[in-house]
Amino acid sequence: MNNYEYIIASLPVPGKDAGALDADALTAEILGLLSSQDQALASLLLESFNPDSLDSDYYIRAHKSSNAFIREYSAFDLKVRNAKVDYLNELLGRPQGQDIMPLPEGVDGEFDLRPEVDAVLSRTDILDREKGLDDLMWAKADELVEMHVLDLDVILAFIAKIKITDRWNKLDPETGRQLFRKLVQEIRNTR
Repeated sequence: MNNYEYIIASLPVPGKDAGALDADALTAEILGLLSSQDQALASLLLESFNPDSLDSDYYIRAHKSSNAFIREYSAFDLKVRNAKVDYLNELLGRPQGQDIMPLPEGVDGEFDLRPEVDAVLSRTDILDREKGLDDLMWAKADELVEMHVLDLDVILAFIAKIKITDRWNKLDPETGRQLFRKLVQEIRNTR
């Protein structure tokens, strides 16, 4: 299988109803085109969008993944989540480090974007804060596939972005449509 060129070429092009995207159907379709090994990697990535799956076990499994995109994206996700908890601890006067999830062994503890996360979290509008955090995750996906063209990592980045877009379709349909158009334009630029 592993016909990444075909999968990437078949990713959607927006029409006038781009906001009505069915992210679950699209990810299921993509999964159906992947080899069983790649399906397992994509499924591991999809777990990161299910809050019930985000425990130490998930991050350890992601860190042990054979795929660099999943290792780096999940480590970044955990660092953003920990920075958010740390920010809230400080804001609420709770002890520093309370409820912080430990990084898996071997993950670099440095987090250069902590000032950016704090700036996003200091915004007064809750939707603006959530959008800012999702913008950081989107940018990380872009960074991780910067030198990739037609490979599994591009597909994984698309899946991550489509899940972010789906979240915004539910929270704020106009923002969801804008993100979807941005995502499709990025895919067109890789063809």
